[in-house]
Amino acid sequence: MHDVIVVGGGPAGMTAALYALRNGKTALVIEKAGFGGQITHSPKVENYPGTLSASGNEIADGMFDQIMAQGADIEVETVTGIVDDGAVKRVLTEEGTEHEGRAVVIATGVKHRMLGLPGEDELVGEGISFCAVCDGDFYAGQKVCVAGGGNSALQEAILLSEKCSEVVILQDLPQLTGEAKLQEVLLARPNVRAICSTRLTGLYTENGELAGVDYEDRETGEAHRESCNGLFVAIGLIPENGPFADLADLNDWGYFDSDEQCCTRTPGIYVAGDCRSKGVRQLTTAVADGATAALAACRYINGL
Repeated sequence: MHDVIVVGGGPAGMTAALYALRNGKTALVIEKAGFGGQITHSPKVENYPGTLSASGNEIADGMFDQIMAQGADIEVETVTGIVDDGAVKRVLTEEGTEHEGRAVVIATGVKHRMLGLPGEDELVGEGISFCAVCDGDFYAGQKVCVAGGGNSALQEAILLSEKCSEVVILQDLPQLTGEAKLQEVLLARPNVRAICSTRLTGLYTENGELAGVDYEDRETGEAHRESCNGLFVAIGLIPENGPFADLADLNDWGYFDSDEQCCTRTPGIYVAGDCRSKGVRQLTTAVADGATAALAACRYINGL
C-alpha cells in the first residue's frame, strides 16, 4: 500500500511524486514507456527557471534522480484502469498487477499527433519539433516549415516568423482553418508563405539532418520538394484518458475537465499536466500542476 500512486512519469508526474515524498508520504510512480515525457524530445531547454540551458533528457534525468533520492518506488507498466474502493484506490495494469494507494495522481500527458512519414521518429529533436516557444531559437535566421493550418499551427508560425528567415505553412486542407485574425497577422508578414491542399509524402535529409519535406498537390497530384532546416508539426495532440473516464470527467477533446485545483469528481483522484484541460502546455505549467495535485492528495490523506 502506497500513500500516493502517480500514473505517468513525465514532469508533472515526477513533480507530484517529489511533493508527496517531501510531505512524508510514500509514492509509487508507474510509467509505461520512458521517464520524462514530451520534454525528452527537446534537444535544448532554455525557458525553465533556474536552468540556463539543458537538454530535455538532462532535465528528465535530474527529476528522476531527485525522486529516487527521496525514496520513490518505480514500476514500468501500462495502467489500464483505476478502481475506487473509497479509502483505497486500486490501480490495474496491462501486466496483470494491482497496486493499492490512498490517493492517485493521473499525469498521463499527451502524444503529439504525428505525420506518419518514414524516418519521422528518428528526426524528432533532430530537425522535427513541436514547440516554437521551446525550440524556435535554434532556427533563428533559418528557414522552417510548419505542418498544419489550425490555430495552434498559426500561433507557432507567428512566433517562428519573428526569428526565422522564412516560414512555410503546409496545410492539407484547401484553406487555413485558424482564426481570421491570426491569418491576417501571419500572412501580412513578408517572410511567410502558406501552401494549401498539400499531402506530405516524405522527409529528406543531408548528412543525417533534416533538409526538407516532400509533398504533393492534392488537386493536381504534382510532386514538390520544399527545403527547410526545421519542421514544426502542429496537427493536434492526443490525450489518453479514456481508461479513467468513469472517475474523472472528460471534455469534448478527451482532456480531463479539471481546473487549476487539479481535482476530479472522485475524492482522492487528481489530475496533473498536459492531460488536463488548460490554455498553456509547457514544462513550467506541468510541474506546477504536479505540485498542486500532490499537495491536494496529501491534504485528502490527512483528512483536511
